[in-house]
Amino acid sequence: MSVGSQSTMSKKKNAPMPASSAGLLRFFEDETEGVKIRPQFVLAASMSLIVVSILLNAFFR
Repeated sequence: MSVGSQSTMSKKKNAPMPASSAGLLRFFEDETEGVKIRPQFVLAASMSLIVVSILLNAFFR
């Protein structure tokens, strides 16, 4: 590796982070109180509710 390419690589690694737009980055750093559930559970529950409602609609018209 030459000296010129090495200094270019170090500039890319030390590039400043983009400014947070409207404080969105700080919003996700804060912890809130309350019930914490995983997103996978929310998706699975909603999908199962959709399937059950379709099946009930199909069998009990």
